[in-house]
Amino acid sequence: MTSKILSGVLSKKMVVALIMGFSCGVPLLLTISVLQAWMKQEGIDLGTIGIFSLVGLPYTLKFLWSPIFDRFTLPFFGRRKGWLLISQILLIISIALLGFTNPAKAPFMVALAAFLVTFFSASQDIVVDAYRREDLRDEELGLGSSMYIYGYRAGMLLASGGGLILSDYIPFSMVYLIMAASLIPAVIAASLAPEPFTVKGQPKTIKEAVVEPLKEYFSRDGAILILLFILFYKIGDTMASAMTTPFYLDIGFTKTEIGAVVKVFGFWATLVGSFVGGVMMLKLGINTSLWMFGILQALSTACFAWLAVVGHNVSLLSGVIAFENISSGMGTAAYVAFMASMTDRRFTATQYALLSSLMGIPRVIASAPTGFIAEYTGWTIFFIFCTLIAIPGIIFPFYIKKRYEK
Repeated sequence: MTSKILSGVLSKKMVVALIMGFSCGVPLLLTISVLQAWMKQEGIDLGTIGIFSLVGLPYTLKFLWSPIFDRFTLPFFGRRKGWLLISQILLIISIALLGFTNPAKAPFMVALAAFLVTFFSASQDIVVDAYRREDLRDEELGLGSSMYIYGYRAGMLLASGGGLILSDYIPFSMVYLIMAASLIPAVIAASLAPEPFTVKGQPKTIKEAVVEPLKEYFSRDGAILILLFILFYKIGDTMASAMTTPFYLDIGFTKTEIGAVVKVFGFWATLVGSFVGGVMMLKLGINTSLWMFGILQALSTACFAWLAVVGHNVSLLSGVIAFENISSGMGTAAYVAFMASMTDRRFTATQYALLSSLMGIPRVIASAPTGFIAEYTGWTIFFIFCTLIAIPGIIFPFYIKKRYEK
């Protein structure tokens, strides 16, 4: 049994899923925590830092152009690989461009470059999700998704933990150039990977690519309720996370402490949480897991209010980060499993883009005013507020249980 699992993990398909996950994970925090640290270092106020969360809008709106990737095939490499390589190359260029900007002297150019990073990153996400779904057999999807998540977390670790640690020793401009270069292996892997088999029922017109996935989804009972749940489930956790880097710096933690404890240690805690969450779902089912993990997420957010009162304490920071990342990993595992269970295999790319776009709204829209809220209320009240706003997401699973319990 162990050898079978090992051979599955080391198969070419799983290695590709891992590398693609890494490529998707690197860009995300380059426009959030790393950029926040850069702006904070340049003396930018918290309100402006919070507003910069809006550059992540492409993550929430990617469903608008996702049908293009389903409908059209580029004249090279194939439908999935062609779009994947284009998005990866443009993503590398935009990350390098962001490194050449100056937050203090030209904030508009910073915003434009960051927007390009998120746009091409979101485009890459769409194609990778579709590729993974079409490349893997049904029985491989669970392992393939796990490999993708591990790669994604590794990419986030390199970008945020590695990026923040490096920024204590080299300029942020060099950090961004290094991160751009780190995506080159993903381009090579995408070039060598096979094009997945054509899915039966591929849209033949833009109308089919846009209308049919939406028509199928909204014909279901409780479709709107599902969208509301996806929107609110991680809103408190996400709003709190949007301001954690300025928070850590404000109460006296160094960038190296943040990189080592929050990013590196937190990375392993998240992987533990994702694994534990997956195992628990086998016993509890998706709906019960969503409810339990949602409560843990809210409690972990409340722990940041405790840290705000205590102040600089590396031991307490480690404990809070362990709890927060484990609970967040468990919640994310259930969250992603739930969304996957809601997609129709004929329209996975567009439907998953729609659902994951809603998942990104709290990170962008709800996070935008967090800097102003934190400035007005102070850190303790801010994190209590984020805890309370998570309550609706905990309640929703009770209303969807009868129809969607797995």
